[in-house]
Amino acid sequence: MLNVAVIGATGYTGVELVRLLLRHPQVNIVALTSRQYANESFAQIFPSMVGHLDTVCTKFDAAELVDRKVDIAFTAVPHKTAMEVVPSLLERNIRVVDLSADYRLRDVGVYEQWYQTHTSPDLVNSAVYGLPELYRSKIGAADLVANPGCYPTSIAVAMAPLVLEKLIELDGIVLDSKSGATGAGRSAKTSSLFCEVNEGFKAYAVTTHRHTPEIEQTMNELSGALVKVNFTPHLLPLNRGILSTCYATLKPGVTQSQVDAAFETCYASEPFVRLCHGGNLPNTAYVRGSNFVDLGWVVDHRTGRIIVVSAIDNLVKGAAGQAVQNMNIMFGLVESEGLTVVPLFP
Repeated sequence: MLNVAVIGATGYTGVELVRLLLRHPQVNIVALTSRQYANESFAQIFPSMVGHLDTVCTKFDAAELVDRKVDIAFTAVPHKTAMEVVPSLLERNIRVVDLSADYRLRDVGVYEQWYQTHTSPDLVNSAVYGLPELYRSKIGAADLVANPGCYPTSIAVAMAPLVLEKLIELDGIVLDSKSGATGAGRSAKTSSLFCEVNEGFKAYAVTTHRHTPEIEQTMNELSGALVKVNFTPHLLPLNRGILSTCYATLKPGVTQSQVDAAFETCYASEPFVRLCHGGNLPNTAYVRGSNFVDLGWVVDHRTGRIIVVSAIDNLVKGAAGQAVQNMNIMFGLVESEGLTVVPLFP
């Protein structure tokens, strides 16, 4: 059994982690931390947990986690907060899956350009980017895994086969993504209020979203070239889900069969990638609550472009589920353990 701690357990990602970990047969949740709800029962904060977990939340104390024999900690805390706690965990031989952006970007200068000053840059090079479909071989030996962002996950899985097989031009890639409101976190914000979101649909952070350099970093590594993309996120009046529609120009002579083969070959053995066939395209309703990535694609012969559509649950494959998937790989468990959840439909 693994002794697990969730640091920042009372945000949307934190409670989703707890939900998934409770059904994991190899996990024992020994600590939940929260600044805002310290000394309160988790079931009192989240009535959905009544009868499942009544652990009392505590303030973060790395030494106390050692006393509880924690094997792995999930840091489900905001950017900057993570870099304040992760070093103290690693120093105590507690492995970490970090769900913030603090260790995702390999260039500290790029991180500081898009976020803030980095206070533990010495750990950046040792962190492994936790997208199993692309970096599984490195995740197993890592002490620090940087869990990818939700938008970058939906886009990287969609674009990887085309980039790896060199089927598309690297100029002019357009990435259009829509997310449910939980992507903004659980803290009170005017832009996330019901009346601000309901019956509305808007683009935001156009050209300035912080996931842009993370998306480009993966594209650069897969292609071996410098790639710049147009990424535009939108806010949907949904609780959960991300739908990304990705546009790229096919190289001259590339056929439909080559495109189909690229996706089939790349994801033939992936437990959480589902390919849509027969003219069907992904829908966020069919991945809700699950760790699946649904992929569909259409070749536009008239324009010579390809459109790839992906759907994920931003709280599961986009955050907590992928974090559990990474934990399974790190400890040599069956990768899908605790994650074989049928999507919640309707």
